[in-house]
Amino acid sequence: MKLVVVSAGLSSPSSTRLLADRLAAAVPARADARTEVVELRDLAMEIAQHLVTGFPPARLAAALDAVAAADGLIAVTPVFAASYSGLFKSFFDLIDKDALTGKPVLLGATGGTARHSLVTEHAMRPLFTHLRALVLPTAVYAASEDWGQEGLERRIARAGAELARFAAPAAAVAPDVGTAAAIAPRSLTGAITSVDPADGFTVVPFEQRLAALRAG
Repeated sequence: MKLVVVSAGLSSPSSTRLLADRLAAAVPARADARTEVVELRDLAMEIAQHLVTGFPPARLAAALDAVAAADGLIAVTPVFAASYSGLFKSFFDLIDKDALTGKPVLLGATGGTARHSLVTEHAMRPLFTHLRALVLPTAVYAASEDWGQEGLERRIARAGAELARFAAPAAAVAPDVGTAAAIAPRSLTGAITSVDPADGFTVVPFEQRLAALRAG
């Protein structure tokens, strides 16, 4: 399993990179697991150059290829003006439109106050849904006062376990996790459901249900 971590922190060290590392460490280890970190701070000039010229320099091309080839992605950004940072958005603007289709993505964000805690839901989740990624249910936001608190550690642990479940092939999922496929079961509308096709569940078309009601 290849795990790629994208961190958009601007300082060094940064709380954004710290959260990214904590999330990666929370993913249950496997013998074949590989983790690669893409630090956007180091690619800022290349990102701007690609946006202007349309051609990615070698380091940026390697980072884009790594994201496209990942089995699971962790994406973490600092909060700017109640949303993700411009550097974060610029990088994902360069991702091929099909590169994240069905790919499990764990979202994380950092900020100075808990007032921005919904940035993962109001800004980040719509972005990755647009890219047709499989956005995990648990997103992790860390305000300054959250560090060292038990609640943050619980959210990180839960999010890491979710990523391991959805990124791993079905045969590699730990027995206590269940037999869910790598991609979560979906309804006819594309929404994730709690029903596993392996249980023999079949979808009855609405027209057939309606006809049965009329006959009764």
